[in-house]
Amino acid sequence: MNQDWLEALRQIEREKGIDSGTIIEALESALLSAYKKNYAESEEARVEVNRESGSIHVFAMQYDPSSGETEEVEVTPRDFGRIAAQTAKQVILQRIREAERDLVFEEYQEKVGDIVTGIVQQSEQRYIFVDLGKVEALLPLSEQMPGERYRHGMRIKVYVVEVRKTSKGPQIIVSRTHPGLLKRLFELEVPEIADGYVEIKAVAREPGHRSKIAVLSHDRNVDPVGACVGARGSRVRTVVNELKGEKVDIVPWRESPEEFVANALGPAKVKRVIFHPEEELCEVIVPDGQLSLAIGKEGQNARLAAKLTGWRVDIRSESQEREEGQGYVAHAGKAGGAWRAAREEEAPEEIADDTSPVAAEEEEAERGEGTAEEEEKEEAGERGENTPRDEEGGKEPEDD
Repeated sequence: MNQDWLEALRQIEREKGIDSGTIIEALESALLSAYKKNYAESEEARVEVNRESGSIHVFAMQYDPSSGETEEVEVTPRDFGRIAAQTAKQVILQRIREAERDLVFEEYQEKVGDIVTGIVQQSEQRYIFVDLGKVEALLPLSEQMPGERYRHGMRIKVYVVEVRKTSKGPQIIVSRTHPGLLKRLFELEVPEIADGYVEIKAVAREPGHRSKIAVLSHDRNVDPVGACVGARGSRVRTVVNELKGEKVDIVPWRESPEEFVANALGPAKVKRVIFHPEEELCEVIVPDGQLSLAIGKEGQNARLAAKLTGWRVDIRSESQEREEGQGYVAHAGKAGGAWRAAREEEAPEEIADDTSPVAAEEEEAERGEGTAEEEEKEEAGERGENTPRDEEGGKEPEDD
């Protein structure tokens, strides 16, 4: 061993970015194992590699009879150069592989939550292998978009979900269904988002079918929805094409839950939203003709609105609200006025119109019956006559 292999280490350090000192330390450890395996004369030994000349020396602890002490002496075998050369080759190659794996792991660890472009290489029952250049990523079945076919050589954009360190190297998990994919696609297509003028506040996806995003503008001169749509829909069309036709609704974000839920249920028109923070529920009243549009096909629009806003959404039409309101009034009249008071705070006019005719009629009937009876008694008393009830009771008039 001479300075040639040290120069080779320095070249590897420049090309691969591997510290030569780390390789030399690993080489010393491997040479020590080889020495103990082939020359088991002493358990206490060490191997030293000269950083300047490249020479290798083996030292072991031996007993000196003349002094009666144990001293460290050089015990380098004559044929140890051949073993050292083989060991050095194996250690250097192993360290290069490990260093390359670590570099790839660190590189893609920083890309978690970002988009990368890859080429479909191989399809299996559970995974799709996507070539990212330096490494292959795994696209699991659960992260594949429904109905999307992945052909060999197809170029796709994927979202990096997780990077794992394994014995065979870094394992990268990517996704086509993650909501972050939609967000990052808009960040790439809309300069206002990259510049910070527009912010994506929330994303809700049903991959392959429909999605909703809520956007907020930090500049009063920038329309967040218009910026994401682009001229004649060019920007959103690019995103839709990348997602293979997945429909995307862009709605303005609002701090008020009532306004935000109303916007999230678009394109349906909302008549009124009643927010119950203690129940995390929003009651939404829509016109009769907008009920099916607000709910969506198989409840899709309502589900996406709930995911986007984070609130439970209860949608009713105006006619359903009126029917339920009448049933609640009848029940409240029997049970007491506590529910009615809460209800009157929400719709006092509607409650008054529903209950006043019934109450007025009953009150008038009771008041009319008592008045007629009292008037009859008073007239009979003034004339000195018996009332009809006295006659029915069989009482005879007294003699004067």
